[in-house]
Amino acid sequence: MPAEYVGLTARAEFSRAREIAAKIIEQYSEARVDSVYLLFNEFKSVITQKMVFEKLLPVDPAEPDASGSQVDYIYEQPADEILKGLLPRYVEARIYRMLADSSAAEHAARMTAMDSATNNAGDLIDSLTLNMNKIRQAAITKEIIEVVSGASYTA
Repeated sequence: MPAEYVGLTARAEFSRAREIAAKIIEQYSEARVDSVYLLFNEFKSVITQKMVFEKLLPVDPAEPDASGSQVDYIYEQPADEILKGLLPRYVEARIYRMLADSSAAEHAARMTAMDSATNNAGDLIDSLTLNMNKIRQAAITKEIIEVVSGASYTA
């Protein structure tokens, strides 16, 4: 079942992330999809955004620690039960992070574009003002020359 979500980056909302996560978990748990990847703009700074392609599902096992050994945990509840409770929260958090990063990256790109446009407009205004002043000065100089030339003929 395809789904379309429009305007998500205008404002990151956890309720939208929860809705998308529910759809993803439903499709993944019913084996309609065998893996889920995220492609989004990651916010690094106001002038830097990075496209990121990350695997969301299936979750990869934890990396071994510095000594190369896996940590063996003892669970009070069955691991499957814990996973059923944690997996939706994990997917919701990752989707929300993606939305927040994309939203921040979009706003930063807009801010940078508007700053550049403002600077370019200022430069254009300065250039046009200088050109207009040169034309006006030339007209004034021409009039002065005409007045002086006319005065010399009458004398």
